[in-house]
Amino acid sequence: METWDAIRARRNVRSYRPDPVSDADLDRIVEAARRAPSASNRQHWDFVIVTDRDQLTELSTVWQGARHIADAPAAIALVVPQPAGDRNRMIDQYDLGQATYAIALAAADLGIGTGHSSVSDQDRARAILGVPNDHIVAYLLGVGYPADRPLRPIARPNRRPFGEVVHRGTW
Repeated sequence: METWDAIRARRNVRSYRPDPVSDADLDRIVEAARRAPSASNRQHWDFVIVTDRDQLTELSTVWQGARHIADAPAAIALVVPQPAGDRNRMIDQYDLGQATYAIALAAADLGIGTGHSSVSDQDRARAILGVPNDHIVAYLLGVGYPADRPLRPIARPNRRPFGEVVHRGTW
């Protein structure tokens, strides 16, 4: 898929076919995240790829919006050290946003959908994934082939009109 097509085809997917995602595709998707920009090239993140059905089911309970993780063939957890203050927290969140979008775009390029989730039960998430207590599991992304329809460029996305959100020079 061309980059522009992958951007236009990417959508949140929370219902997946049962087909597994190959290790090679998962590695490529996480490699995109690893290459994402980070403030001062800090690269504070770690990524945990999960394909074990029991783990996926357990992870689906760490946030009310994580139920789709139980049915995904795979998930990627984005992990960062406990931030040392508000500034580091903001920087880490921005960096994780860039890594998340890199994951979503690389997956879309392969025809694979992603659906993101926050994590509220940190103790449970850390226990499921074996993450040390001085780190947080910031986000989860379900990864799999969409159950409803393949990813294709969306001609009329459900977005505010271009002229309403884009300003040139001033508001």
